Amino acid sequence: MASLFTLQGASYLLPLVTVPYLVRVLGPEKFGLIAFAQAFLQYFVVATDYGFNLSATREVAVHREDPRKLGEIVGAVMAVKIALAAAGVLLLGALVFTIPVFRARWALYLVVYLAVAGATLFPTWLFQGLERMKDIAWMNLSARLLTTLGIFVFVRDPRDYVLAAGILSLPVLLASLPAWVVLSQSRAVSWRLPRWPAIVNQLKGGWHVFLSTAAINVYTSSNTFVLGLVAGPIAVGYFSAANKIVQAVQGMLTPVTQTLYPHISALAFKSQERALHVIRKVLKYMASASLLLSFLLLLAARPLVRLVLGAQYTSSVPILEWLAFLPFMIALSNVYGTQTMLTLGMNRVFSRILVSSALLNLVLILPLAWRFEGRGAAMSMLGTEIFVTVSMAWVLHKRGVPLYRSGRETA
Repeated sequence: MASLFTLQGASYLLPLVTVPYLVRVLGPEKFGLIAFAQAFLQYFVVATDYGFNLSATREVAVHREDPRKLGEIVGAVMAVKIALAAAGVLLLGALVFTIPVFRARWALYLVVYLAVAGATLFPTWLFQGLERMKDIAWMNLSARLLTTLGIFVFVRDPRDYVLAAGILSLPVLLASLPAWVVLSQSRAVSWRLPRWPAIVNQLKGGWHVFLSTAAINVYTSSNTFVLGLVAGPIAVGYFSAANKIVQAVQGMLTPVTQTLYPHISALAFKSQERALHVIRKVLKYMASASLLLSFLLLLAARPLVRLVLGAQYTSSVPILEWLAFLPFMIALSNVYGTQTMLTLGMNRVFSRILVSSALLNLVLILPLAWRFEGRGAAMSMLGTEIFVTVSMAWVLHKRGVPLYRSGRETA
């Protein structure tokens, strides 16, 4: 957890340097174009991930003492991810060169696909399952420092927005080479060629989580994408700039959730009672910390926008005020969903809740974005996250999972 806090601290501090520079140098329109492309390519990231950051992480955590089994898991997961990434390249090429709105900015979409390549090749799920967080920290930190330097050296005016998008898409891809070098030198995995039964097993195991992560993407990245289609790149620029601040604050809690998931998964495999004991403690501290962060974000919205984004982004202030309570809602839903429902094997209901939430978001985003632009997209995100959190809490209550007091435990 300390290692991930180091990485997250860098992820928090480096954007505080680069985002103010980029929003000023590129302006709302070009910054919005980059955000729109990133939101669109996020669909490809979700597809290539296929839910493995949760399903494969959990399987690695359970079998981490068995090098042969780990080799089977790694081979199967990487075969699926590489095949999906290759299919994504073909699909992107077809879209870029047949649809005018994409063809006009073809170079932008191609360079942002570097982020998809990075998400495919960097085995975050394997390092997390092995609880080797220090490796993730130093690899990503080194890559982020290099790309941060590249932003200041090479991005000088709005014409450099494609170059800026490429540099922003590079960190995870750069970190993937040392990641595999470290793993090849480790004896934790007995490397094996992928076999078809193992591939099928991983596809089945990741399916419900994939549906869930795809649904989450519908009410996160899709809001930016739909806003761009409805209101244009300038509105996307204001919304994305405000959302960057929220993501930085929310990211302060990410190391806790990333570290605890494989630990709780391994614990639940041995004893659900012990896992629930840990989850109850996590819920108490996560709820308190995230609520405080959300209140601070709401109260400091105007000075934060002025300080981080500049005077030309005053339209981002009401957007940030609407988004302020996302850290609180997402922290609760992470404990209810990822830490509890997935570790207790409640994959199907977890998936159904998130798919329902995605459908709700689609109903909300179009009229709200059309009427209120960036504020409407923020309203849609907050409303959807509230629905997710309340639904998960209700399901756990109905199934008798004792998160707030001791009692009968039913998964």
